[in-house]
Amino acid sequence: MELHEALTQISEIRLQMARTQVFRGYHSLPTAFSGLLAILAAGFQAVWLPDPANSLSMYLTLWFIVAALSLIAAGVEIWVHCLRSESALRREVTWLAVEQFLPAVVVGGLLTYVLVTSVNESVWLLPGLWQLLFGLGVFASCRLLPKAVFGVAVFYLIAGILTLMWARGDAAFSPWAMGVPFGVGQLVAAAVLYWTLERKDVSK
Repeated sequence: MELHEALTQISEIRLQMARTQVFRGYHSLPTAFSGLLAILAAGFQAVWLPDPANSLSMYLTLWFIVAALSLIAAGVEIWVHCLRSESALRREVTWLAVEQFLPAVVVGGLLTYVLVTSVNESVWLLPGLWQLLFGLGVFASCRLLPKAVFGVAVFYLIAGILTLMWARGDAAFSPWAMGVPFGVGQLVAAAVLYWTLERKDVSK
């Protein structure tokens, strides 16, 4: 019984230590890649998909590809970071960071499925809701990231609210309703990561 309690206490101490660490698995390059990809996708949509409201499946496919490529780029970077780390604590911090952001991704996917299949008349809400959910995911991760990331989370929440207020109906499918918030948000996040974490490592 005492051994079990000791192991439990050690596990709790390790978890508390992990929560006080700064997660270094997010890097500026894949983050900037996702921002540029969002802007390029918006430009592609503007040229090749002029009426997205009547081509909803193509619109959703385009932005699903953007999201998938962005997640893959970030996921590979995190996986490499985890493999290179010899510290069990750092690996624990990595999984904690993934666990904090993952619910926003899962809820976003489920919400998209429900609106597209069952509440088709409300699909125009998706761009704003995606931004809000992404902002909540960033908020959930803030405790493991530099303090400046809090501003990025606030940006996404404000962008989501403004998108829901101003881009209503068919206007919600404008390429810039997605391209500007995610493009700007990710590029700013990349700048924050570089300035607060990577620049210090390079200068050593």
